Amino acid sequence: MLPVLAIILSMLPFIELRGGIPLAISSGISPLEAYILCTIANIIIIIPIFLFLDFLHFRLLGVRWYKKLSDVFIERTRKKAVKVQKDMKSWGFIALAIFAAIPLPMTGAWTGSLIAWLLGLKRWKSFVAIALGVIIAGILVTVIYLGLINGLKWVL
Repeated sequence: MLPVLAIILSMLPFIELRGGIPLAISSGISPLEAYILCTIANIIIIIPIFLFLDFLHFRLLGVRWYKKLSDVFIERTRKKAVKVQKDMKSWGFIALAIFAAIPLPMTGAWTGSLIAWLLGLKRWKSFVAIALGVIIAGILVTVIYLGLINGLKWVL
């Protein structure tokens, strides 16, 4: 049951790999298996996030206050993105991957997908960048968690 919970945690916003991998390892799964299961779960969620954002945004455009807020916020964000389009073409992929790779709250697949959607970035490239970031984040979380556990065993 705990491996399933670890997979679900890996798909949830804010928790993602930071909670899934430690839970999986602490439940007795090998670190490699925990990394693979939780990382795949975190990568899989990127596609539904994009689809949900498109679906939800399209549906809510019929609500007047949302449309007004959307016009102001999203369009202003996308206009700013156009100003830095040249830099985004050369650095956007790398920046999105690095952002998703940082294993801290408010970074990861969910926020990376939201940023890519808001900026109107190409989906396939964004998916690859975020997935690469998730792979790196999974490695970092696994190594950090194992280091902390081994450090505590050494101290105690």
